[in-house]
Amino acid sequence: MIFLLKEVKIPGPPDLPKMVNHTNIFFIIITAITSFCISAPSYAQNKTDTLKEVKVNARHNPSSDVKVNEFSPGQKVKTIDSTTLQQYQMQNMANLLTQQVPVFVKSYGFNSLATLNFRGSSAAQSMVLWNGIPIQNAALGIADVSTLPVLFMSNVNIVYGGSAALWGSGNVGGALLLEHEKPFFDSGKKSLSVSGGIGSFSQYAGGLKGSISGKRWYLSANVFAQTAVNNFSYTNAGLQKNMPNDHLQSAAGLVHTAYKINHQNVVSLSAWYQQYDRQIPPTLFEASSGKKQTDGSLRLLADWKRQTEKNTWYAKTSFIRDGVNYADTAVQIKSENITCQYYQELGWKKQFHEYGQLLLFMPLQIAWNSIPAASDTQRQNKTALATAYDLKLFDSRLNIAVNARGERINTHSILLPGADASFAITHWLMARGNLQRTYRTPTLNELYYFPGGNTSLKPEQGWNEDAGYTLKIKPGNFTFYHDLSVYNRDIHDWIIWLGGAIWTPHNIAEVHSRGVETENNISYATGNWKFHFGVNTAYVLATAVSSYIYNDGSIGKQIPYTPRYNGQANIGAGYKQLSVNYNHTYTGYRFITTDESAWLPPYQTGNVQLMYITSISRHSLQFTGQCNNIWNQQYEVVGSRPMPGVNWLLGCKLGIL
Repeated sequence: MIFLLKEVKIPGPPDLPKMVNHTNIFFIIITAITSFCISAPSYAQNKTDTLKEVKVNARHNPSSDVKVNEFSPGQKVKTIDSTTLQQYQMQNMANLLTQQVPVFVKSYGFNSLATLNFRGSSAAQSMVLWNGIPIQNAALGIADVSTLPVLFMSNVNIVYGGSAALWGSGNVGGALLLEHEKPFFDSGKKSLSVSGGIGSFSQYAGGLKGSISGKRWYLSANVFAQTAVNNFSYTNAGLQKNMPNDHLQSAAGLVHTAYKINHQNVVSLSAWYQQYDRQIPPTLFEASSGKKQTDGSLRLLADWKRQTEKNTWYAKTSFIRDGVNYADTAVQIKSENITCQYYQELGWKKQFHEYGQLLLFMPLQIAWNSIPAASDTQRQNKTALATAYDLKLFDSRLNIAVNARGERINTHSILLPGADASFAITHWLMARGNLQRTYRTPTLNELYYFPGGNTSLKPEQGWNEDAGYTLKIKPGNFTFYHDLSVYNRDIHDWIIWLGGAIWTPHNIAEVHSRGVETENNISYATGNWKFHFGVNTAYVLATAVSSYIYNDGSIGKQIPYTPRYNGQANIGAGYKQLSVNYNHTYTGYRFITTDESAWLPPYQTGNVQLMYITSISRHSLQFTGQCNNIWNQQYEVVGSRPMPGVNWLLGCKLGIL
């Protein structure tokens, strides 16, 4: 496996050298990490009495989905811990991922769309799944993570790298896996909590979460609502202004019920509805804005699972309806776009012996998009048969998984094979590798949107390889954790939107993405005290290798809105039920044109989180506080879309039962 990181000329920013030698940077990183790894074993030899108890596992059951838990041992998976989820319970997924995960979140502003960019992939190449079903808008091919409330989820995992065989065509860069609380069956057990928040720019939020169960049944409900004005100040052409047309209102509800037929069979039903009403502020080059958008989503899911000693059967059926109403009073535009998708999956897992298991499943996805004004409906059908086999050898130190999917998209068929593996070299060091074929067919909007759709688009396809290792040692009260990943991806017929008054998607021939990611953490615990320090880094080089557009200047240049450097640092302490954390984020240059002729400067933000948990009588009480962008950095994630300066949010959660 060869990863090429070559010199790239940067034609512009005056505060950077004209030539950045990325090869040198890469070798510096590798040398530092190698030195750390060499010193770690020698230290371990001197402390064998403590390291005997430490084991590196491929995964600590981050998800209830067997695909990620048992059939993808060689993929990198990042699990958001429960403490972090509690800290961000009054916020959305975009804020959580921006501050805590080395993935670039492309935010169009405080009231606007936010999408994911995994390892230099496009937003349409990143998947978001809820309890195993895809929830991206079927027409757009993307999910707006700014509309997903953290409060609803008890499990959040990020899978890096593509695995189209397991997750389906479209999974090129990675996936965000979301799960609500699992049902429990305990007669008379009840829980109820009320939460509220208040913050800058007239932010108000409230949530209600409750559950009740019996020996055979379970019922839970979550409600969340928020409102904000978002009239923060910003500077444009030397003048300070307050953001106009900036109101936001949203409400969401999630109901989950389950019934335990017997000790082997459980059925469940889930319904999730949310509505997001927001005014869209003007860009820096607009004098005013009359834009408004309402997003309404209904997600229904039915699930059955039967589990015996050697066999597991399951079936999932879901229906999702996404409605987008957009209006612009300035130019008298009003449009309504309704997209629906039906998803069904039948699966069977067989445990052959202690070290081998087989997964066979059949997904079906039907999507259709209707535009009432045009009296037109477009459809896309996907059917597939997929299988995966997992084998453990050498006392489970070596874990190998092979998988394959045959998928038919409308009238076109494609085979998507893959393989990955992990190997526990020692009790404290584990290596992994992943090889997958990737494929993404154009979305309904890319093909048929009017005006601008392009029915001549070719599907994106290529290969994805990544490898890495995880090191974890625990001498005394210290815990050292280090993870490194290197990856390489080559995609042909990459799709990108280009244009002026009318934007149209085009294939730009071939894009080569490669890079390095690290996660590093040191923690120390003594008595009632806990201390931690961590740094996450991401280096992404995603360049065009060839182009169908003559003389567009893109060859060898970074893909627009893909920062080469991205990272976060966290340092904090905890005493009993009190914890405080300082988070610092860095995002590097983002070129906004294919020829690198225009760019946005890097930006850094400092953020402080505080949480205290106590009890009153028999009721739990949790206080959270967060101050974002404490250094009042003026920055833009997307061109001409200013982001707010220093802002704060206070939250309180009362557990009544």
